[in-house]
Amino acid sequence: MRSVRRCSRTGCLNPAVATLTYAYADSTAVVGPLATYAEPHSYDLCEAHALRLTVPKGWEVVRHEGEFAPPEPSDDDLTALAEAVREAGRSDRPVEPQGFAPGGSRRGHLRALPDPIDE
Repeated sequence: MRSVRRCSRTGCLNPAVATLTYAYADSTAVVGPLATYAEPHSYDLCEAHALRLTVPKGWEVVRHEGEFAPPEPSDDDLTALAEAVREAGRSDRPVEPQGFAPGGSRRGHLRALPDPIDE
């Protein structure tokens, strides 16, 4: 399944809802709805960063009117999710035994592996 696109701002983990592109010849920054595909010369922004964007002196910002909506899941996303749920629910899939596993011990979600030098 495709991962959710995140805001391009450093340290921001919010989902992207807008795309920022620049028209350098016109000294214009354009903030619009999230593009269908991530482009190398554009930036995905969360709603907070899309609304607070500032530009250098002499530049203009063209901003999308209205609210930014999170992207709707595509058919590919829904199909991948359905397949993952179906796979997890299969009764014939191998289940790892609880407790100790061959080659190491298991406790909760962590696994301790033996030191390769000791083998």
